Amino acid sequence: MSIDTNTTQPWQDVTLTAAERATSLLVDMTLREKVQQLGSTWPDAEGAGGDVAPMQDTLLRAEAFDEAVRDGIGQITRPFGTNPVTVREGREKLVRLQEQVVAANRFGIPAVAHEECLTGFTAWTATVFPTPLAWASTNDPELIREMAAAIGHDMRSLGIHQGLAPVLDVVRDYRWGRVEETLGEDPALVGEIATAYVQGLQSSGLIATLKHFAGYSASRGARNHAPVSMGPREFADVVLPPFARAVLEGRVGSVMNSYADVDGVPPAADEKLLTGILRDQWGFTGTVVSDYWAVPFLQSTHHVVETLGEAGVASLSAGMDVELPHTLGFGQNLLSAVAGGTLTEEIIDRAVLRVLAQKIELGLLDPGWTPEGDGVTTTNLDSLTNRDIAGRIAEESVILLSNRGDFLPVHAPTSIAVVGAGADDSGCLFGCYSFPNHVVAGHEGVDIGIDAPTILDAIRAEFPDADVHYEQGTPIIGDDFGGIPDAVRAAEAADLTVVVVGDRSGMFGHGTSGEGCDVVSLDLPGMQDELVRRVLDATDRVVLVVLSGRPYAIGEHADRADAALQVFFPGEEGGQAIAGVLSGRVDPSGRLPVQIPGRASSQPGTYLAAPLALKSDGVSNLDPTPAFPFGHGLSFSTLEIRAARADASDVATDGTVTVTATIANTGTRQAWHVPQLYMSDPVASVVRPVRQRLASTRVHLEPGATAEVAFTVHTDLLAFTGTDLRRVVEPGEIVFTVAQSAADTGREVAVRLSGPKRETTVERAWEVPALVTVK
Repeated sequence: MSIDTNTTQPWQDVTLTAAERATSLLVDMTLREKVQQLGSTWPDAEGAGGDVAPMQDTLLRAEAFDEAVRDGIGQITRPFGTNPVTVREGREKLVRLQEQVVAANRFGIPAVAHEECLTGFTAWTATVFPTPLAWASTNDPELIREMAAAIGHDMRSLGIHQGLAPVLDVVRDYRWGRVEETLGEDPALVGEIATAYVQGLQSSGLIATLKHFAGYSASRGARNHAPVSMGPREFADVVLPPFARAVLEGRVGSVMNSYADVDGVPPAADEKLLTGILRDQWGFTGTVVSDYWAVPFLQSTHHVVETLGEAGVASLSAGMDVELPHTLGFGQNLLSAVAGGTLTEEIIDRAVLRVLAQKIELGLLDPGWTPEGDGVTTTNLDSLTNRDIAGRIAEESVILLSNRGDFLPVHAPTSIAVVGAGADDSGCLFGCYSFPNHVVAGHEGVDIGIDAPTILDAIRAEFPDADVHYEQGTPIIGDDFGGIPDAVRAAEAADLTVVVVGDRSGMFGHGTSGEGCDVVSLDLPGMQDELVRRVLDATDRVVLVVLSGRPYAIGEHADRADAALQVFFPGEEGGQAIAGVLSGRVDPSGRLPVQIPGRASSQPGTYLAAPLALKSDGVSNLDPTPAFPFGHGLSFSTLEIRAARADASDVATDGTVTVTATIANTGTRQAWHVPQLYMSDPVASVVRPVRQRLASTRVHLEPGATAEVAFTVHTDLLAFTGTDLRRVVEPGEIVFTVAQSAADTGREVAVRLSGPKRETTVERAWEVPALVTVK
């Protein structure tokens, strides 16, 4: 049977719903045509440079594109993000590929083209934004929403339909290499920032993809892909809430599975997770896509099936819709399974309907759609608008850890010694999924494609009258400390010394942070701890800058330095942001989304600690107290929280309460105040965290100014998983604290929840609105 695509078919009728159109098209499709919509192909796989995906040497394969797309294809993998191609070259190639896909199937169904976009569009010459851990440091979801919209605009204008971001994994162990890709260790903060990113990206017409569903970051020993040993209560109360918010409030279009098995069950074949929780409980209607090669991993690494065909059947049956990055477990294996009676066509139809409906929502099946008209070509992927947004995020993400005697900002230093390998390497500003570190690193001699001044460049520009001298001291990786004496001499001779230490992000062991770059301790990589000690022994007037993808145990160094900054990979504008904080041009306002550990071996750790996880003299000789707590961050001014009150002392278990605090800037400089609302549940039916963040906000205050901040909390946000594994709100006392960090005493107010214990399956109110009145 052939279809006349010149005549409008029911599935092209834009007056019908996407579901109605998809159902109409499904009826006319053969089984093979259906199965093809569940697969993908990676046309540039043979030219992929460097380590762009796990175990690529084993599973990455070149395949004839015309054969791969015969009778259609679900997705095209990374047409811009695999090799360095110009905007024009990439766009022209994608148009040609789509033309082949359309011509190769009876219905003219295009493919969904997807790309990575964790720190911006992962394409050559595209803006490299700060890493997600920096986004979380800003406590500014509106700014992250603006960034995501800009990223989505660039991608959609070039014919890309789906972005593989954001990452919603809640950090449970700082040694894990992918900490830099996360939004920190607090579920509420992760959910808030991730949902803003989803809304921004999807406002441009792009599909956002939540990663990695679920439990990936809690791998045993912080080893990438290692098993997750976690009880159902922790899984429900820590891991799942950010995903639920992004699904229910953000209306995300796609979800990607996690690699790591949870209590022996790989998520790629977990029907309870992919269907029971995601679809039946949360009502998710989008597509579930596999992380790269997660389907064949069911056979090759998890060993829960014997054959690739069984892997495909298990994953599809559990709720997977599309296999990425190319078809191995699906395709012919699904056809054979139907023929052999081990898979019903109804299971295939279920997934195909989701894929078709999403393509219809993207406009790909509308009359008149063409590859050339799919988007309006953008020629500049590093626009002034993008750079402005990147710069603002970088500035807001810098965290002032310590500032002894108001050492910063510094004024008119005559000579500056800049020490450390990270100061003169723009790659140290980028995360592992940035195009320069992710792809260009595998193409020798290729320029990174963007202007990204190093910290050294930025300091020279910020202090044009100073004599700036640079010494590496020691490389980031390795045990070469031969340059430390020269660095010490430079520091002794300078009016000011800036020591830059931390990470160089990479992939699968080719960096000190990033996917597959896990560590055994939280000492600074290489000989950098020795470099810092030697410089601090030799001179004063030292500013320590930690430029990293994870927190390191730098408390001892920060105590000795005159000032210390924590900067999580801040992107291409990060050098200027750091230099601006040093000079005072930028008011530091970042707050820690993870703790700075007190000891290099004090893992695992999290601020969401139960009572017995805290320091316990007489019980254990180990002290887990962090050097700097979650939420910490200083200003150049003096900030206070003066009082807190609730609008009621007694609240129903199905009600709301408003907690209001007075905050003040009692110093002599304008500053950003970031008050944070925490809750404590003194007596509960299960062990609860001593303190848990609910919300925060940013308030700009002039010297001497005060403001009132009112947080309105629905009691749904006080729910937890009880002894019977049901999510409940219990009557009893709740203590709210408005504080400047998780360890700050702050201002407390107690409220009693009254009425019956109430069961709730999913929170109805995720947001905690903050009304600010400046006086």
